[in-house]
Amino acid sequence: MRYDLVIFDNDGVLVDSEPLSNTVLAAYLTELGHPTTYEDSIRDYMGGSIHRVHDTIRERYGKELPGEFDGEVLARTLAAFERDLKPVAGVVDVLEWLQADGVPYCVASSGRHARIRFSHGTTGLEDWFDETRLFSAEDVGRGKPAPDLFLHAAASMGVAPESCVVIEDSPLGVQAALAAGMDVYGYTAMTPAHRLAGATQLFLDMGVLVDLLKS
Repeated sequence: MRYDLVIFDNDGVLVDSEPLSNTVLAAYLTELGHPTTYEDSIRDYMGGSIHRVHDTIRERYGKELPGEFDGEVLARTLAAFERDLKPVAGVVDVLEWLQADGVPYCVASSGRHARIRFSHGTTGLEDWFDETRLFSAEDVGRGKPAPDLFLHAAASMGVAPESCVVIEDSPLGVQAALAAGMDVYGYTAMTPAHRLAGATQLFLDMGVLVDLLKS
């Protein structure tokens, strides 16, 4: 394989969490007086860190979200995960191939460490990602679309950015990977292909990812 490290986004790539988390976020923002539809949440916040929500509300409404916002969003999201979260179909097959072939891989997510660990524990993915393979926007100063998180993951894994490929499903993630000087494969199961413009490859079915990585 031409890459020395495969970096996975978490939400929407490893775990099928985007419908759940964006439903929760849209409902809570609306409850707080900032009307937000599910589609709005997907468009504005998918792939971003919680700081992006604060910045967007501040810019649009000139108001601050309450101090308990982050904790409440996390609690509501984890409750939804516990009920309904599943791994993305076909992703375990990809992880099995990477492990069998000795290809290094990790996860670099805009989500907090607690959320990533919970989602993996709920879906049975915890055996694939120990702490040495798990990176969060909490670890860096700026989240996606800044390149910081992906650069941090690559440096921690001891791999040059140009030898990495990122598996992403959000426009913010694609921008971050390109800014980091990495190839990026855009997963279009939830995101229209045109919103992932600039990706090195686009794919709709996780079942084809192994073949793409081999080519």
